[in-house]
Parts: sequence; structure tokens; C-alpha cells
Amino acid sequence: MSTAKKIIRKFNGIETLPHVVTTLSQLISDEEATMKDFEDVIKMDPILVVRLLRLVNSSFYGLTQRIDSISRAVAFIGMKNLHNMAVTDALKNIFHEDGESQIFSRKKLWLHCAAVSICAKMIAERIFGTNGDDAYLCGILHDFGLIVEEQVESEKFLKACKACDTGSSITDLEQQFIGTDHCEIGYLMTLDWKMPQSIQEAIRDHHLQDGDYPPESLLGIIQIAEYITGQLGYTALLNNIPELPPQLVPHLQENMDEYKVLIEDLPEEMVKAQAIYGAGE
Repeated sequence: MSTAKKIIRKFNGIETLPHVVTTLSQLISDEEATMKDFEDVIKMDPILVVRLLRLVNSSFYGLTQRIDSISRAVAFIGMKNLHNMAVTDALKNIFHEDGESQIFSRKKLWLHCAAVSICAKMIAERIFGTNGDDAYLCGILHDFGLIVEEQVESEKFLKACKACDTGSSITDLEQQFIGTDHCEIGYLMTLDWKMPQSIQEAIRDHHLQDGDYPPESLLGIIQIAEYITGQLGYTALLNNIPELPPQLVPHLQENMDEYKVLIEDLPEEMVKAQAIYGAGE
């Protein structure tokens, strides 16, 4: 068994995503799943039901008539939005910490993931004109492997974090101290969770600095979002500001005006995302 799989097995014995999240993931990937299937799953989670109904009836959507039906609420916000809401809620609980280390902070990592997810969704929709739901989900999940390492191999993980100021990449340091990295761990976990293949591969490859993939790919979008949010101070680790892969630089330069507007609007979009997903809270 690989080191990554051993770490995941230990982590799943400590804490994992709630059953409702993994079930929703499976339904999302099932082309024959119906709205009734989603409703049946949601009914089993009273907290998610309350959040869903509170959201659709909030001033954010400004509906003239109140929605009290789960099926109508799901139809209104969409199945992927519902899934992303459930994943975000679950991850916020896992990222919660009582204390804070000078070397690594779960709160700082959560803010990084939230910022990347929101920025990635904006890039997908504004720059490339595509649906941003998968970009959001990929952003929230892309560094989840770091939490797994921190909980299962804490001492080795903190050594890797501490060495970040040596100029080595975090993935090289993880391989050196732990024998795997958060990209591999995240990839294997999203396989288990039945996430879309594009999300699995983007999580696996998001630290690649070369490759033949276009900026509009999910991987390209996540890397651009990581670069932008890193420049704004939303970094996952101290002394670890992500670099933009060389092949993506021309795209950013050619569309700099659009990206400047996007960056200006990012704080407002993060506030909006708090209303929908609870991201950044």
C-alpha cells in the first residue's frame, strides 16, 4: 500500500466527510439521478435543510414568495450549488482549530482555499464564460491533503512547513519528510468521493510548473486563482507564495485589464459567497 493510501486510511479513522456529502457527490456523477434522489438525501440532514431553506428565502435571492419545499429549493439553487454548500460546511468543521501554530494555521489554510475557490469561479465565469461550479469545488478541495497530513503525520508535516523558507517547493519537502504530498492525497480522496475527473486531475496536478494544458482548463484556472490570491496575501503556508506556470503568463498578460477588474471585485464576491456557501467565514 502506498504511503498516501496509508495516511488516508488513518485519517478516515479520525475524521472524514459526512455521509450526506459523499452521497451527493455520487448523485452528481450519476446521469440517471433525479431531483427526488437529492431530496431524499437532504432530508436526512436537518442542518443542511435549514441552511438551504434559509438561503433561498434570504434577501440575497429576493423572492416574492416564500419557498418551504426542499425540492423547490433544490431546483432553485441547483444541485451543484447544493453539493458545494454541503462540502463547504463539512470542510469548515474539519479545518476548525482550537489553537494556532506559528508554522501552520488551519484558519489561514481555510481562508486560502475559500479565496482560491471564489476567485476560480470568477475566472471560469468572467474570463472564459463557463459554469464556475466545478472551479469553486476544486478550489475548496485542492489543498485538503495538507489537513490530512497535519492530522496524521503532524511532526513530519510541520518539519516540511518549517523548511518552506529554504526555497524548495512544498511538494518536494512533503515527499522528503512524509513520502507523499498533498496533491496525491487529495487526488486519491476525490477518487473515493466520486468527484468529477477534471477536479481529480486538477487537484493532482495543481503544483505542476509545465505541461500541455490551456488556461481555460480547470487546472489552468486553479493555478491562475492560486497565483492571484497568493499575491493578495491569501497563502496556504508561510513563505510559500505560488508561482504562475510560464505557459500561463502570456494569457494573464493579454487579459490584464479583465483580471484587474476581477481582482477589484474579489472582496465583494467573497462576501456574496459567505451568503451562499459560508465560505471565508
